[in-house]
Amino acid sequence: MTDTTTTGGATAVQQRKQRNAQRGAFLGFFVDMFDIYLPILVLAPAITYFVSPDLSASATALVTGSIFAATLVGRPLGALLFGRYADTRGRKQATVVAVAGFGVLTVVIGLLPGYETWGITSVVLFIALRFLVGIFVGGEYTAASPLAMEYSPRSERGRNGALIMTGFPLAYVAVALITLVMLQIAPAGGPDSPYVQWGWRIPFFLGGALAFAFVVYFLREVDESEVFASGGGSTAPVRDLFSGQNRKNFLQVFVLMTGFWLTLNCITAILPGLLARELGLSSTQISLILVVAFLAVAVGYVVAGVTSQRTGRRPFLMIAGLVSAVPGTAVFALLLVLRPENVIVIGALVTLLAVLVVSVWGLATVYINERFQTGVRATGFGLGYSLAVVIPSFYAFYQSGLSSFMPAQYTVLPLLVIGSVLITIGAAMGPETRDVDFGAARPAVVGERA
Repeated sequence: MTDTTTTGGATAVQQRKQRNAQRGAFLGFFVDMFDIYLPILVLAPAITYFVSPDLSASATALVTGSIFAATLVGRPLGALLFGRYADTRGRKQATVVAVAGFGVLTVVIGLLPGYETWGITSVVLFIALRFLVGIFVGGEYTAASPLAMEYSPRSERGRNGALIMTGFPLAYVAVALITLVMLQIAPAGGPDSPYVQWGWRIPFFLGGALAFAFVVYFLREVDESEVFASGGGSTAPVRDLFSGQNRKNFLQVFVLMTGFWLTLNCITAILPGLLARELGLSSTQISLILVVAFLAVAVGYVVAGVTSQRTGRRPFLMIAGLVSAVPGTAVFALLLVLRPENVIVIGALVTLLAVLVVSVWGLATVYINERFQTGVRATGFGLGYSLAVVIPSFYAFYQSGLSSFMPAQYTVLPLLVIGSVLITIGAAMGPETRDVDFGAARPAVVGERA
């Protein structure tokens, strides 16, 4: 099978397949990121529905963290299971099963009774269901993104990969706005308030509806990858991934993505708390600032993808890591040291910080897919993307250790520098991948030994 990028001009049918696969990957990523952010943003004002009113603030925070952690733990397992499925049975079938799975579970979560009805069983069941959701979410991007990249012309892969990745910031924006609207319709307060009793359920039902609509679209409009269908699959993708050159490729991607996740956590997980504690912003102010910042990040993704198509992935990633380490960390430090009182100034600094640090994510989909041959591409992409989240997810423990010899509010800065340096090192460890032929049995890439 010839890589679609090597043909002189795609037919109308081929162009339609490319567009539908690209659109499907974006929508799939948007839907599963929408689901990821539901418990983080939507449930925060209603967490008292699932926990005892006598529970301390620290214990409640532990429950919230467990809900989020359960999803994170499930994602690598989903990447393993669905990556193997996609590399042996097909990208399309794996995508449909994964999205339908977390669509059903999201609706079930929206129907759960609370602590008053089931006691502690309600939150235990919630955490268990979120673990299962994580498995299916990990399966969605593991299958749909390689399918789209295998249809994408070589000259457009950077842009197309970035457009897929915009589903991440745009899903955050969508969930944040829906939460703000629901809080106006059904105000939050005590356990008997409208939002706590029923308002939080609406976004979950909407998330389930989006998943089902996506399944219908994907079944009707998206064709199986021609690169895979032509015989590029593997009978043992997991074994093949962790042997020979594939293993070296995976380790390099793991280092790179560990840096990606650590720097991202500095913005999405640590920054909001600092804005509340150190700068005294309200939840509404923080939400609105992050909405603007993530809209800017979505643009940054596309700029990064298009730019890397000109400069090459490797040099862009190396420079992006340095940009995050130096000017990115400087802006973060400036925000913490100056503590501006003007919300507009804070918003501008946060937006600049997010663009400098997070825009590099625009290359995640295209670069990881370019690092693996067709037989292990879904498995390599899914595990390379998901397993690397484990080490960065313990950021709170790293901050606790750093706080023994520096002010707690500044402990985010060393983590940001370390993550940024890992991005540069990870990129330097790998070859240039911009011109990889996806149709080759084993893609030849510049700078990699046979």
